[in-house]
Amino acid sequence: MGGADKGLLSFQGKPLVVQVVERLAPQVGGLLISANRNLDAYAALGYPVLTDALSDYQGPLAGLAAGLAACATPWLITCPCDCPALPADLVLRLLAAAEAQGAALAVAATADGLQPTFQLCRHELLPRLEAYLAAGGRKLGTWCKSQGAIEVVFPDPDAFANLNSPGDIAALAG
Repeated sequence: MGGADKGLLSFQGKPLVVQVVERLAPQVGGLLISANRNLDAYAALGYPVLTDALSDYQGPLAGLAAGLAACATPWLITCPCDCPALPADLVLRLLAAAEAQGAALAVAATADGLQPTFQLCRHELLPRLEAYLAAGGRKLGTWCKSQGAIEVVFPDPDAFANLNSPGDIAALAG
């Protein structure tokens, strides 16, 4: 995106992050936003904004760690800011599967593969995540597998379409 903050890019007349918030907020009791720049713009949405505790942007796991540290509930759902079509039943389906299988981590999947940035994680995994990060681990999928994550299959792969380029935005808009 040429260095632009994806969450703040306009798509169908609204910033991407606003669209994700609108889809996710009805599914949860509270919402936290993880951001490392443009903090005032994200704070203007009215939700707490968390920054990574680790320096030099360590990737999505650093954001997950910050979220788990701030989370006041047993579970934390994560969604990237560039997926405006996320399922309206994402949390419900992940939670039902995790509880049915006694899992501490449930990850969305499609026929196209694992979608590890869409996950429901129990707060109790924070010490394991911190140890993984301290040991130099940074791969989200690897961490999920090491924690015995269950995969919850969603039928619509377009629900997890990431908008990573202006071309992606144009394709989804068209």
